[in-house]
Amino acid sequence: MLAQDKIRIAQDAYDKALKYEIDFGCCPQCVLSAVQETIGIIDDATIKASHGLSGGGALSGQGACGALTGGLMALSAKRGRDRDKLDKGRFIGNFQKGKELVERFKNEFGGVTCEELQKQFTGRTYDMWKPEEYKEFSDARGLKCAQATASVTRWVVEML
Repeated sequence: MLAQDKIRIAQDAYDKALKYEIDFGCCPQCVLSAVQETIGIIDDATIKASHGLSGGGALSGQGACGALTGGLMALSAKRGRDRDKLDKGRFIGNFQKGKELVERFKNEFGGVTCEELQKQFTGRTYDMWKPEEYKEFSDARGLKCAQATASVTRWVVEML
């Protein structure tokens, strides 16, 4: 694939992920849907399986940002170990690409957990299980989560 084509496809994936996050939310699903539509490799079951990873895992805030976990899932869909190869080694190349994504994300956004990003984006954390706090977070973050989701999507497409 030509470098120009890859740049165009990565931008298309960025635009799709940004729109999906703004319109629908659930950052890991937005990453995976945009990757599916631009370069393939992701099936609908993977998108569905990522749903619970949103908001740091079940909206807890404590785990990794859902956009980041969606990106890691996309990398693993292409480079990860197949079920029939569990006994064939660690497939370290996938971990190397994943580490690259995690480090880039941390450098760009100042953390990797949903709570760290909440603090970076708004100055505080929120209990997303309380409807009023969820709304406060949604209002306070503006486009920042959508931009993080879109950035991860672009990076993943560039990496694949």
